Amino acid sequence: MSHRFKAALVVAAGLVLLSACTGPKAEEKPAEGAGPETARPSGPLRVAVISHGTAGDAFWNVVKNGAEEAGRQLGVQVEYNSDGDPGNQAKLVDNAVAQQVGGLVVSMANPEALKTSIENAVRAGIPVITINSGEDKSAGYGALTHVGQNETIAGEEAGKKFKQLGKKKLLCVVHEAGNVGQAQRCDGAGTGFSGDVRTLQVDISNPTDAESRIRGAVQTDSSLDAVLTLNSQVAARAVSAIKAVGSAAQVGTFDLNTDVVGAIKSGDVVFAVDQQQYEQGYLPVQFLKLYRDNANVVGGGKPVLTGPDLVDKSTVDTIGPYVRRGTR
Repeated sequence: MSHRFKAALVVAAGLVLLSACTGPKAEEKPAEGAGPETARPSGPLRVAVISHGTAGDAFWNVVKNGAEEAGRQLGVQVEYNSDGDPGNQAKLVDNAVAQQVGGLVVSMANPEALKTSIENAVRAGIPVITINSGEDKSAGYGALTHVGQNETIAGEEAGKKFKQLGKKKLLCVVHEAGNVGQAQRCDGAGTGFSGDVRTLQVDISNPTDAESRIRGAVQTDSSLDAVLTLNSQVAARAVSAIKAVGSAAQVGTFDLNTDVVGAIKSGDVVFAVDQQQYEQGYLPVQFLKLYRDNANVVGGGKPVLTGPDLVDKSTVDTIGPYVRRGTR
């Protein structure tokens, strides 16, 4: 065997050994301008959050806090707007589409009123995430996912809680006419309660009248021993109404604020259904950032649930400080 041939064998053996030790090569990053990299928008993401909240509503202030905090952490420009009128809310969506925002977060208390606007956003290539209300219409309108609590399940939990407390007749107070989520809450409460349930319509924008209507209901029917309000501000009115007529009815409510925390501690409110609405602001901004940067879609075709979580005297001391700082 020649000296030159022996040297060639040694080199070949070394190359085989080297390839066995190094294992498979890592995937190389695509060259700039190649593949999906060219499809990614440049610059900061701009997200419009448009809710059906009314001015001064403590619940929606917490949603706003969550969205804006996610924006600060992720470098996303968040613009929050709200209008309790479905037609005006749809116009806010249309304006955001015209401004070519990079993502849209919308609550759908009245899905039919928003249908065309949301579908137009999707057709324009703007990713949409729905929050809080309208879960059953979300996918059909083209949204990536829905973030919120299932209103029927939450209502059932509230009804079960009153049943465990031994209550026999329940009044469910609806404060927004046409809000599908509130109807689902009361229907769910009826299922969980398995007893006598009636509903009462009030107007959240007229708190004095709301209190008067609740007072009239419990005064007229002394057998009402449970009142379920669907908003923390209405809960305070229900407590005042019940005290004014000396009723023995107990109040449970949806949502938390500092007044409800104090009322749970004093025993004026027996529980609150907390849907953790801070997450309804925070998570969609995070999801839209992941979608823009990495084509991630969360939920697997199912809603991302943020509740319900029942808060009562056993847990209120833990949750209270977060309510005071505006994150629960």
